[in-house]
Amino acid sequence: MPLYLTEADVAATFSMSDALRVLEAAACKISAGEAMNAPRQRVSAGGAILQVLPAALDGRTGHKSYTVGSRGPRFWVTLYAPDGSMLALIEANTLGQIRTGAASGLATRYLARAGARTLGTIGTGFQASTQIEAICLVRPIERVQVWGRDPARLQAFCRAAGDRLGRPIEAANGAREAVDGADVIATMTSSAQPVFAGEWLAAGAHVNAAGSNRATASEIDVETIRRAAIVAVEDVAQAKVESGDLLAAEAAGAFRWDNAVRLADVVAGRSSGRADSAQITLFESLGVGIWDVAAASHVYDACREQGRGTELPFPS
Repeated sequence: MPLYLTEADVAATFSMSDALRVLEAAACKISAGEAMNAPRQRVSAGGAILQVLPAALDGRTGHKSYTVGSRGPRFWVTLYAPDGSMLALIEANTLGQIRTGAASGLATRYLARAGARTLGTIGTGFQASTQIEAICLVRPIERVQVWGRDPARLQAFCRAAGDRLGRPIEAANGAREAVDGADVIATMTSSAQPVFAGEWLAAGAHVNAAGSNRATASEIDVETIRRAAIVAVEDVAQAKVESGDLLAAEAAGAFRWDNAVRLADVVAGRSSGRADSAQITLFESLGVGIWDVAAASHVYDACREQGRGTELPFPS
């Protein structure tokens, strides 16, 4: 029987360390041509939008699907065995938070300077704390500054994230204070306009732009992309449809698609990473189904081993 796995099941079996390891292994499979990812598909009816991200890895197939409507987003991953039978239906809000942070952590591991010690984060939503967690696991971060537009929400976020991660999280006095001089920058916002100026970036900075996956929105500006020596993406075909940041830079003559590299190829050593300590590097994170299938497969195996989950009342 297929398993129904809850958010609690995911949280019990999928740590950030697990996610970094799982995504790194998946990246090597992607680079070797041993996995398949298809760009996100969107359909709408009434006031709701359904989004689906399919992928295949290690003989298993699956997809994340989520709706965005008046009741807010709902996330699910469905996982299938090599013979096409259903393995699991998984509540995937927690899974998505962790794997999105892990993607930025993986990019930071391979693109940021080894001695990076300061992190500036823009955004105080439900995804922002896992960005901080992942980045702090892969680099010796000593200082974290966060900025968000709502002062009360910013203070609450810093307290909650600091308590959860067991480290001080500082509230910056503006986007410039968070970005200026930071070794690593992470953006996780719903903004349709750039949230900082590329001219603020210090030499050697690494940027994880993780908030936008809409062609009509630009979370980072053209100057950031113009200054980036390396622009890494998860899936080039998906980025050409969804990355408003890169599309705007292309239109301004500051970026060409043949200069983009796949993060998976950097991880696997098929594309060069940072060449010197002064280069600015960028990871344009859109979210791809292969991360979800890799994460779901790990969670499913762990839950089977631990006897977690509820068997669904129909044959797989």
